[in-house]
Order: sequence, then structure tokens, then C-alpha cells
Amino acid sequence: MLSWMLRQIMAERGIWSGAALARLLKEKAGYELSAPSISALLNAPPKQLKAETMDALCTALACTPSELWAHTPTFTKGA
Repeated sequence: MLSWMLRQIMAERGIWSGAALARLLKEKAGYELSAPSISALLNAPPKQLKAETMDALCTALACTPSELWAHTPTFTKGA
């Protein structure tokens, strides 16, 4: 199972709102996301994510993709 850790990474860096994340993305990565896009990222794991958006998030938040996603192996019965 994959867990989306964006809110936790933001909290660890003292970023508490979507507006603050948008400012950081623009300042640090030169990347703009719409308010609805940021809201979607904050409220649910993305079903798909552009590589450039992942790069901008990692640049702005000084993290790696593996910090934004946490993987817990899913065990199936009989495997």
C-alpha cells in the first residue's frame, strides 16, 4: 500500500496551508499549481502525478519522492 505523505512533510517544514505551499513552489521551484490542484494534493493521494509536479514538490520541500510516498507491502493470503 502507498501512503501519500505530503501533509506530514509540509508540517515537518512548518508549512500549514495550501497557499503557503503554492508560494513555496513558486519561489523555490518556479512552478505554479492552481488552488484546486493544490487542494486535491492535500486532500487525497494523487492517482497520477506529473514528473514535473513531483520535481517541483521535491525541490520546494527539499525532499525526495520516497519521502512523499511511504510504501507498506501488502500481503495476500496464500502468497
